[in-house]
Amino acid sequence: MGSVAHYLEIQAPAQRCYDWWRPLTHLPEIFPDVQRVEPRSGDADLTHWVVSGPASTNVEWDARIVDDEPGRKVAWKSVEGDGKSNTVSTAGAVRFDDHGDTTGVEVSLQYDTPGGTVTEAIATLFADPQQKVERALDSFKQLMENPSRTA
Repeated sequence: MGSVAHYLEIQAPAQRCYDWWRPLTHLPEIFPDVQRVEPRSGDADLTHWVVSGPASTNVEWDARIVDDEPGRKVAWKSVEGDGKSNTVSTAGAVRFDDHGDTTGVEVSLQYDTPGGTVTEAIATLFADPQQKVERALDSFKQLMENPSRTA
């Protein structure tokens, strides 16, 4: 299983940062490979993810929020859906450290790529994950520090 993490100080309140992350549906705004994250069947803790893979293919999975501390942390983990295994096993968390005028934000992701026919697609999907997380957190910082862009 691979993992990546990145920490960044942001000039924004922790609660605003948390509120943006909590539904997970905004992630396509900062992760270019993520096409969409949608709630499943009205369950705010269960989401369906669609991520771009190689050669115009998509990789899809469901994830459930497994830890939710309002204003402080959101964590999620892929789950099996519709009686069949997800293509990929993933987990992620974002932590918000309230420092008054600033918030320390740490994003961590874990992933396990399966063998078989999807290995190439997953390998491309998770190519240079550290750089992808760093870029995403930089984009998030820009969104939070320029509130007119989040409207």
